[in-house]
Amino acid sequence: MTPTLSLSHRGLFSFRTALAALSTLACVLALAAFTEATRRPHFQEIDVERINIVEPDGRLRLTISDAARSPGWVFHGKPYPGRPKGAGLIFFNDEGEEDGGIGFGGRKVDGKVRAYGEIAFDRYEQDEAVTLSYDEREGRRQHGLMVTDRADMPVTTMLEKRDSIRSMPEGPARDSAMRAFMDNNGQPLAARRLFAGRDESRSAVIRLSDPKGRPRLVLTVDSTGAASVQFLDTAGHVTRSLSGLDTLAAPSR
Repeated sequence: MTPTLSLSHRGLFSFRTALAALSTLACVLALAAFTEATRRPHFQEIDVERINIVEPDGRLRLTISDAARSPGWVFHGKPYPGRPKGAGLIFFNDEGEEDGGIGFGGRKVDGKVRAYGEIAFDRYEQDEAVTLSYDEREGRRQHGLMVTDRADMPVTTMLEKRDSIRSMPEGPARDSAMRAFMDNNGQPLAARRLFAGRDESRSAVIRLSDPKGRPRLVLTVDSTGAASVQFLDTAGHVTRSLSGLDTLAAPSR
């Protein structure tokens, strides 16, 4: 065998060896890339101002945000001004409309506590219907469960009617129109039907109201521990009252 032929064989062997090594390396890199692509990202800690949770088609379902980037009021794609800024979560229904949330905050202003926390469930195309809340301000504190009747009117229609009345010149005509709007033909835009919790007088209270939001039955254990039950008329006058000291009459035989 001539030296030239020997060198040729050695070169071919080296080429084949290098090609096999490159093929193996390519397979390893491809496998690593596939594994990395299918692996869920893991973060021990992140700093973020807002997270939007969306459906595959882009519909917004949940926001988690600080106060500065919290969403404003948006109904059917139209923004409405005036929403207070606060950190928390806001949930959106299948149509992308807001239907509840969790909010919280607290600070001292001039040495006095101003704090709140709330979990709210909205009626469809309306405002809060069920609320679990804590509120403290100016040394007064209230927390409990609230159930609110909302008018059979979309919130967008309600806001349009309100803004139309507000644009009227000040005077008796505008005041009368606003009262009629709020009364809504005997069905108030909002009527608190139930409160169960601790009120500002430090009493544990269950307050039941009629469809116009007027308290009609109140069960109370006050700050001294005294228990009472009160029945009220539509004007808010107590028509009957029972205390924990009252003796119930024995049933007739």
